[in-house]
Amino acid sequence: MTTSEEAPDRKEATARTPARSRRGAADRPGRQDWSSWPHYDAAGSGFRGYWYPVTWSTHITGKPLPFTICGEKIMLIRDGGWAYALHDRCPHRGVPLSEGDQQFRGTVSCPYHGWTFDLPTGKLSAVITDGPGCRLTGKLGVRTYPVEERLGMVWVYIPVAAEEPHPIDEQLPEELVSNAFVMGGRIQPRAGNWRFACENGFDEGHAKYLHRTALWRLFKPMPTWNITRIVPQGRWIYRVQEEVHWEADFPGVGRWTNKRWWKKQPPKETFNIGNTGTPDRVDPTIEAQEFPGFASLSMPGVLRIAYPNFIHYEFYVPVDDHRHRYVGVMVNFTQGWETLRFYGKYLGAVRWLFHGQFSGQDAWMVDVTDAPPEKLYRPDVSLTAWRNLSEEEYGRKLAAVEVTATTADSDPQTAKET
Repeated sequence: MTTSEEAPDRKEATARTPARSRRGAADRPGRQDWSSWPHYDAAGSGFRGYWYPVTWSTHITGKPLPFTICGEKIMLIRDGGWAYALHDRCPHRGVPLSEGDQQFRGTVSCPYHGWTFDLPTGKLSAVITDGPGCRLTGKLGVRTYPVEERLGMVWVYIPVAAEEPHPIDEQLPEELVSNAFVMGGRIQPRAGNWRFACENGFDEGHAKYLHRTALWRLFKPMPTWNITRIVPQGRWIYRVQEEVHWEADFPGVGRWTNKRWWKKQPPKETFNIGNTGTPDRVDPTIEAQEFPGFASLSMPGVLRIAYPNFIHYEFYVPVDDHRHRYVGVMVNFTQGWETLRFYGKYLGAVRWLFHGQFSGQDAWMVDVTDAPPEKLYRPDVSLTAWRNLSEEEYGRKLAAVEVTATTADSDPQTAKET
């Protein structure tokens, strides 16, 4: 089950450009820049060298559609059952190929002068207005991008250089590769930089306060504050709760609590599946994963929130410095007639309460966030751990791509075998 309010890039949300203060660093406390994480700081339009979900597979047909990923203008089209991605610019006069159509099978034609490009290779196959003998045929072309379809979505690989993509299954959450499941989700164009969205998703502190008014949490208790540590495991980092405090007395201010008479009473023990209390039962597939904590994050910005009976995933897809695509999906590891119950619950409530109002509060904060400069506090260990992870992994990726490119220049055959 997939639902969406997305649109191709010609209808992307317009984000405000943050108005940054120009005062000197001495006038402001805290961190003035992200120079401690140079790769992360430079990734305003995203990390290249990864697969990104672009849209639902059912949205890609024989009519080309425009999208922007990591600042790259891309056209997606389907032909013969396969999805193709080409650079969305005709080399003749710069007209978007997504404004064109198919005049021949396996091709797309620019609407201006009929320059026609082969979908698998991007090579110029014909120029309709220059006749069959056009001397440019076969000599020009447009860039193509690797495409895969997983989780009911079309994924595009954005290369660092000209490297071959890694298998997409290596980037997906492991449990989605090896288990049967049903899924509901929403894809939306959103304002704000993708890094703000990613940091918000893994942020240890915000849910307790920002989402206290969410209808999704109407009958569920939320802690006031936690003691949390970050645990790396494989390619993921996990937020592990060591202490959970449901209320607190703040000296000179007063008592603050998320408890209400109509909410379920919180447990006394600490928990790490879900974020509102100790579960009575955990789905066997989720339990088998042995997640150290309920919130985890991996490159290039994949959030996983493990609840007792489902897992919520968010993919933050960079568009440019000021826009991103939000991809949120809820997965239930069930089969048979139980899938109908999931679909009914998702369409009747979850889509509106969780992927709607609850997630909308996050979208609001991502839109108005303006950092750096920033003054971090104790719970922001979740943010700095993520920045450290991304910095280290991307550094290794760049080094590997550079080695591959060097090898290819010196010995193409060895590089191909490598």
